[in-house]
Amino acid sequence: MKIPEIGLNRDEVLKRLEAYREGDLNWKEGKAFAFAYDPGKEIREVIKEAYMSFLSENTLYADVYPSLLALENDLVSMCIEHLNGDQQVSGNFTAGGTESNMLALKTARDNMRVKKPQIVNPEVILPDTAHGSLHKAIEFLGIEKRIVPVNRKTFRADVEATRRVISANTILLVGSATSFAHGVVDPVDALGQLAVEHDLLLHVDGCIGAFILPYFRRLGVSVPSFDFTVPGVSSISMDLHKFAYAAKGASVIMYRNKELRRHQLYACAEWTGYTHINTTLLSSKTAGPLAAAWAVLSHIGDKGYLEMFQEVLNARDKIIRAIEEIDELFVEGTPDTNMLAIASHDINVFALWDELKECDWHLQAQFGYEDTCKHLHISVMIGNTKWVDQFIADLKDCVEKAKSANLDEVGEKTRSFAAALNPDDLNMETFLKFLEIAGVDGGLPDRWGKINEMMNAMAPDQREWLLKEYVNLLYR
Repeated sequence: MKIPEIGLNRDEVLKRLEAYREGDLNWKEGKAFAFAYDPGKEIREVIKEAYMSFLSENTLYADVYPSLLALENDLVSMCIEHLNGDQQVSGNFTAGGTESNMLALKTARDNMRVKKPQIVNPEVILPDTAHGSLHKAIEFLGIEKRIVPVNRKTFRADVEATRRVISANTILLVGSATSFAHGVVDPVDALGQLAVEHDLLLHVDGCIGAFILPYFRRLGVSVPSFDFTVPGVSSISMDLHKFAYAAKGASVIMYRNKELRRHQLYACAEWTGYTHINTTLLSSKTAGPLAAAWAVLSHIGDKGYLEMFQEVLNARDKIIRAIEEIDELFVEGTPDTNMLAIASHDINVFALWDELKECDWHLQAQFGYEDTCKHLHISVMIGNTKWVDQFIADLKDCVEKAKSANLDEVGEKTRSFAAALNPDDLNMETFLKFLEIAGVDGGLPDRWGKINEMMNAMAPDQREWLLKEYVNLLYR
């Protein structure tokens, strides 16, 4: 495709853009339990107006746009207060959870270079439920990682197992509040004690759960401690574009004090241009998400969020009770928040995912890891609550339909083929063979059960390779 020789008029541009959406997820309907976070039309309009009103302002230049400094300080202060931080706690607005987590690890690494310069191969210890963005940050920053299996009944971090892998090179422990897959809070209290004992930093990845958890606690849920009241916690990330319902990308990274936050900052004067100073990874970026995040927290307000999350909590509990009544299904772990992992020992959940999609329900298929079950992830959101009874009825029907599916052959063929592969065998011919096993021929099918079963049967490193190959083909 080339740039049009003659520019299109406004109506034609918008018409063509809308045409691109033809196959997109209809998230506004409220039948998606993943992928999109929608507070409803009225709040959405406030968010859009605030976003567009600051679209052209650049957060790189706080000296030129003092309004942006004021908005960020206001917003970060709201978040610090929400997580019981004192006057010493500081933070910054970021473009998303990945950036927040990456900054936390960059800060830990650079803090180590000053406080513990004898460490040349820094290590981070994280549970195997920790989000992929933390693995990404570790790879990008050239840090070593030590992965510790969690308790396979509770899916919470194993503190004693963590203790056993601490070494002279360890600089940071990681806990989740909550883990994405199972919606549980790690034992941050105990991890904090461990961090204090060994003079380590502790980062709490609260991207998905930190905003909603304080509200669930106020609504009577027994939520484990995870915030700045816990000694040893040095940093917390918290996304606002998830359950705070802000526009993407909106997240905050917070630190115990400014002395620690100083290691996050970047400055460069060794060139012929202006002195370069950044608080986060990105330099130039629109102030739209910042203004929109400030607007949505200010518009909904504390009471509004509490009422919203009461409705979400009621819907979550109703879904859990319904799952408990379906013999073939169970919820893994005991969720602390609005996220559930639906698993089964009797039917293939990937077949169930296909059947639910036929009924226009959108969940997220997640693969097994080591000895954990493959499962379906759902996040119960305010837009879903009106559909709960219909979802439960369809879930029961879809379980019956999934009983007749047979995906075992795909899994067996994949395991047999994958087990015989060497690293040098990972080439385009192998890629096409995997697609053949999954029944993919000339395009992606409407039903993904076979593809998911194939990927579930692959080793994690093979799965990563296959996805990279696929995405490399997908994008120009």
